Amino acid sequence: MSGFMNPLARWNERFERDDYVFGEAPNAYLATQDARLQPGNALALADGEGRNSVWLARQGLQVDAFDFSPPAVAKAKRLADKAGVTVNFSCCDWASFDWKPDHYDNVVGIFFQFAEPAARARLFERIDHTLKPGGLLIVQGYGREQMRFNTGGPGKLEHLYDEALMRSAFAGYELLELVSYEAEISEGSGHQGMSALLGMVARKPA
Repeated sequence: MSGFMNPLARWNERFERDDYVFGEAPNAYLATQDARLQPGNALALADGEGRNSVWLARQGLQVDAFDFSPPAVAKAKRLADKAGVTVNFSCCDWASFDWKPDHYDNVVGIFFQFAEPAARARLFERIDHTLKPGGLLIVQGYGREQMRFNTGGPGKLEHLYDEALMRSAFAGYELLELVSYEAEISEGSGHQGMSALLGMVARKPA
């Protein structure tokens, strides 16, 4: 039956469990970028159970985060309480989020590959809209070679990333890092095993 659920119901079912589907530790790629984070504030988009937004708050940033799944946001709030940090969580989808113009010093998107290409283009435009000039964008996602693995991701080729897509989507940004690689990942039960990954760190033109 679950195969016929709408996306929200499917994600709610995944998150309605006591343990953290993707673990409590931050994404490994994000954690390597701590020295590059800009002082000030940050947005963690489609943040799930809060592992990345909580880590950002532990780096001393003022953090906003959103996800469309109520069970995920409830768990994220508990994780923030456990870590002794404050995160401003919103329960909404990306289309309903308040993308304030030129507002964030950092925008972080980790494995947010739920959008088909046309919607993804609009989402990328909103990321650009809300990032301050000179602000930092950090993205981790599955590369197109992920179709060879069964270790996570959307399972749809058109939802996956390659370097040409990211260069085009954020043309004019200073690319501090853009890498495609394969690595063994272990992030809760949700992401396990060898995976094809893309990492990007880019600075918006000042």
